[in-house]
Amino acid sequence: MNKELIIKNTILFVKKELKDAEGGHDWFHIERVFKNAILISKEEKVDGFIVSLGALLHDIADPKFYNGDESIGPKIASTFLNNQGIEKTIINHVINIIKYISYKNSLSKTGKKFTSKELEVVQDADRLDAIGAIGIARCFNYGGFKNRALYNPEIKPNLNLNKEEYKNSKAPTINHFYEKLLLLKNKMNTETGKKIAENRHQYMEQFLNQFYDEWNGIK
Repeated sequence: MNKELIIKNTILFVKKELKDAEGGHDWFHIERVFKNAILISKEEKVDGFIVSLGALLHDIADPKFYNGDESIGPKIASTFLNNQGIEKTIINHVINIIKYISYKNSLSKTGKKFTSKELEVVQDADRLDAIGAIGIARCFNYGGFKNRALYNPEIKPNLNLNKEEYKNSKAPTINHFYEKLLLLKNKMNTETGKKIAENRHQYMEQFLNQFYDEWNGIK
């Protein structure tokens, strides 16, 4: 099994599949997560091949763009990986990363769980791309894509969302900071992820302070 060639093939496959994707979930998002995952992997005892495949394929069919269907991504990834001649245990591990990486699944109170160091690394890499300057840009890009209000002082964030409420939320974009983004710093799995998240978290807090000052005509 030529792992280097498989990684190259996976990159080409993902680029093709996501060529028309929404700007916050396109190839460049995948590339950033891939780079973050490699960076974090240097400090963790993990299978780099599984981490790479998991990072590259984690958003191959994000459910939010498929009417919430969480089965499509794993199916596409599984078909691709099988065609690459990868052994079944590796495929199963990568598929589980795709299934369990998302934040919304952490809100589910039922269902089986899956854990691995490789999942933790890819999850941290993905969550890092949801915070900081890039995270802010992605958040508002998606809000615009869904035609959501920037902010509405009368609609308060729901800090007790369950999985279904999270998936179906149509709240203003600013609410998403409180319902997810500002919570991610304390949900990092790895030491490297925690260190990087700290700085990005502070940047988001500074942004929100500036946003409210401008909204209220203070600055």
